[in-house]
Amino acid sequence: MAQPTYGWQPPGRGWREEDLRDLPENGNRYEIIDGSLHVTPPTGPDHHELADDIRMALRQAAAPGWRVIREIGVRVPGGNLIPDVTVLRPTAPRERMWAEPVDVALVVEVESPSSRRHDRFTKPALYAEAGIPAYWRVERGDFGPVVYRYELAKDDHYRLLGTVGPDDPVEVAEPWPMTLDPGRWPR
Repeated sequence: MAQPTYGWQPPGRGWREEDLRDLPENGNRYEIIDGSLHVTPPTGPDHHELADDIRMALRQAAAPGWRVIREIGVRVPGGNLIPDVTVLRPTAPRERMWAEPVDVALVVEVESPSSRRHDRFTKPALYAEAGIPAYWRVERGDFGPVVYRYELAKDDHYRLLGTVGPDDPVEVAEPWPMTLDPGRWPR
């Protein structure tokens, strides 16, 4: 059995954003939560295809100046996360690897077996604490994708706005008015 060729030592302190630059680019997703490094294995083509279709649906409905980005980093209290899709406001600076929460209107996580707990519990809590106004979690249901839509409540927690399944397109207001139709995405 081949052994990994990359040798590294964790820092003698908590992990920081600058430490991520020294990690290998092997398809893993590296995120920092409260100074701890979280490594998620690469996702499969079905995951990427669904995230791409969500990105395209958002992008097609976006007003000029809004940007819809796949896998850009977002700074959160105590760390750095990488959502599957991020909607950046027109005022967001370009050419940054890590977006500030004030520049983010919506984050979308496509749930996979390796990220399920983080997508349901850890990440929403951190996005809410950062003040990001909207969060969507997308699950693959038996009959197609289901979107769980959340908005930031006054107590810095997300409140469920509702779910949208593959057979019930609805008009949504976040991050802008549009028809959300998961039935058009891969099943």
